[in-house]
Amino acid sequence: MIALTALAWFFVCLVMLTVLIWLSRHIEISREGRLNPPLTPTSFPAPNAQNASDWPMISVLVAAKDEEAVIEKCVRSMLDQDYPNYEVILINDRSGDRTGQIGDALARENPRLRTLHVKELKEGWFGKNNAMRLGIEAARGQWFCFIDADCTQTSRSTLSQAFQYARKLNVEFLSVLPRLIAHGFWEQVLQPVCGGILVFWFKPQKVNNPAHPAGYANGAFMLMDKNAYWRIGGHEPVKTEVNEDIHMAQLAKQAGVRLRVVQNEGLYVTRMYEGFRATWRGWSRIFYGSFVRRRRLVISLLVMLLMGVTPYVTAIAGWLSLALGAAGTLPWLAAIAGTASILAQQSVLWRFFPMAGIPRRFTPTYAIGAVVALGIFVNAIRKVGGRSAVTWRGTTYMGNKVKK
Repeated sequence: MIALTALAWFFVCLVMLTVLIWLSRHIEISREGRLNPPLTPTSFPAPNAQNASDWPMISVLVAAKDEEAVIEKCVRSMLDQDYPNYEVILINDRSGDRTGQIGDALARENPRLRTLHVKELKEGWFGKNNAMRLGIEAARGQWFCFIDADCTQTSRSTLSQAFQYARKLNVEFLSVLPRLIAHGFWEQVLQPVCGGILVFWFKPQKVNNPAHPAGYANGAFMLMDKNAYWRIGGHEPVKTEVNEDIHMAQLAKQAGVRLRVVQNEGLYVTRMYEGFRATWRGWSRIFYGSFVRRRRLVISLLVMLLMGVTPYVTAIAGWLSLALGAAGTLPWLAAIAGTASILAQQSVLWRFFPMAGIPRRFTPTYAIGAVVALGIFVNAIRKVGGRSAVTWRGTTYMGNKVKK
């Protein structure tokens, strides 16, 4: 009995600590908004094509596998950019649908676009990395811009704004973070919860600090100087990574490449996954590919348990004990600490959810998302060391190999 009481006091103290942790997130959000405001369509002037030397050629590379539903919208929105000097290279990666035909038809319409076709994987390479390798071989630009096939530019100035931002801040590797589109209950419940874990590990102020080793990038939009790309070895060092974007960013930090991430507001959007199953598989892949080591995954699971689930369990246990007539200080502290942590959490989520593209009315569902996220972490942990396969876009990977 004494041991149980001591354990209960321990958990109540932990929950009281979460109140302070949640409230500290307000400081981080405010500081990020002040020091690194989102990139918008009007952050910099529209380009002046008369000064051609100010606008080096940018090669935009899009790898696409079975993306017939979104590829035309993606490519057309990129071909409509106001940047004066760029090309678009679409790499059709062994698609079994009409992705390649759509790319060829668009290339016939617009000479700025070239479509390449991957027939088979190069030995020892994963799908997207192999496709980007082929795209780079054909690229003529002084800068490379890697984008995902499920992204749509909502502004004609995405490319010009990103380049001017990089030039002004002397950045060699810029990742413009996506605005998410989420439909349906589970997408809107899970996206901000899982995205918050990445923010926990890869805080923008640390990533943007050249003296800090933290490296992060989102493959939805990465603009990179050609020399910086080859300084990190291109895609060769990440050829067997399922999350090559984060690993390239970490290599960039190690090589002294000037890396920066910035939010976008009004430049482009993406819908990461459709429905519960795709969201579960997708975030399992992201967590497994981003953290690799079991230790980080276990820590993330414990953090989610503490910050997302424990406050609700503590508050319910405390108020239920009081309702059943329990006496003493512990039930009151449990009820008050749990409730205070929930309120602190919700106040932060009220600010964070719109930043993640999710309506504020979904903030009360955070606990549900946290419970499901625990399952996603368990699934990701199973994949560490190749114990469980990862299937993505029709190709199955086991550890660092393609499973035949």
